[in-house]
Amino acid sequence: MFVAELCGSWMDHPFWNTQFLLEDPDDLAGLMSSQVRELWIDTAQGLDAQGARTEAEVVASTEELMHDTAVRDVRAPTHEALDVEIARAARICGRARSAVVSLFAEARMGRAITTAQLTPLVDEIASSVLRNPGVLISLARLKTKDDYTYMHSVAVCGLMISLGRQMGLPESDMREIGLAGMVHDLGKAEVPDEILNKPGKLTEQEFNTIKNHPAAGHRMLLEGQGVGTIPLDVCLHHHEKFDGSGYPEGLADKAISLYAKMGTVCDVYDAITSTRPYKAGWSPAEALSKMVEWSEGHFDRAIFQAFIKCLGIYPVGSLVRLESGLLAVVLETSNRSLLTPSVKTFYCTRRKERLHPKIIDLSRAGARDKITNWEAPGNWPFPDLDELWSGLQIRR
Repeated sequence: MFVAELCGSWMDHPFWNTQFLLEDPDDLAGLMSSQVRELWIDTAQGLDAQGARTEAEVVASTEELMHDTAVRDVRAPTHEALDVEIARAARICGRARSAVVSLFAEARMGRAITTAQLTPLVDEIASSVLRNPGVLISLARLKTKDDYTYMHSVAVCGLMISLGRQMGLPESDMREIGLAGMVHDLGKAEVPDEILNKPGKLTEQEFNTIKNHPAAGHRMLLEGQGVGTIPLDVCLHHHEKFDGSGYPEGLADKAISLYAKMGTVCDVYDAITSTRPYKAGWSPAEALSKMVEWSEGHFDRAIFQAFIKCLGIYPVGSLVRLESGLLAVVLETSNRSLLTPSVKTFYCTRRKERLHPKIIDLSRAGARDKITNWEAPGNWPFPDLDELWSGLQIRR
């Protein structure tokens, strides 16, 4: 096999070069005895894993799933003016972050947890998601490394509400569903910062400490006041997987509740699109593509399809290439089709030059351009992609 990337810190392994063809048995022994627990292989330059799906099979399953979810439901709301909602959502995110910071501080001091102060914020987040599903969720994704634990809670709250609406769940449940997202990681208040923010690979003991956080959060909520069954369930079970390989109880398929399955999808998406101390976040479109590959073992297929519908195949903030050769960032998804969002063009790949930004609604009748594929931002020298779609000065 050709090793393309060793995951974790450079201190976890003895190799000065992290890209090489694995031919020497001593190198294999060195890998197996190192702290590396995960790596990427390049099947174009070496062997694939035994029994792995071929690239053609992965592409076919991805296209099938995307085709099944390409048309939006007619109940999608009419979007408000984008710039107005971005400013409003930014204020909501700021207040929600402060509330979650306060909640975690109370938990660290051993005080009884009450979630009453979160209810008005959950309602505001729900209203923002109804007005424009992509804005608040995408803003919450633009968190700093130090903000991750708190803003992750805000992002998962918005994602849970958006997914719940897409699935047609009762509006009366939305507050509890959103609150579940807000408190799902409360147990991390008991995890030391040096483990949460460790830049390298976790030791087995450190990972076991992390794995205790669902049960710890569940206990805190039980000892608190007025927490319903949905937040309790999602807090305890959001790391369970459809194939039974998750934790803390190793539940599978029908043993996992609908709400916990929703929590798993939302938690994974925000985690892999966020920049962490040990890894840069993937772009929204790149993250969805990776999740499609994992979907058979990790996620309930119907819930994951609904998740793609509520985000869009090209979520807000994605970098895309148009048939004309222009690069653009996605501003808003279309009510009619997930394949035709509104975009802001800013670069010509043929002339290799920046352009004055221009907004194009690809769903408009007579629109001549269309998206050919998403682009990995890391392949381009554009540090201002988030500012381009949001219009805000992003703190990094």
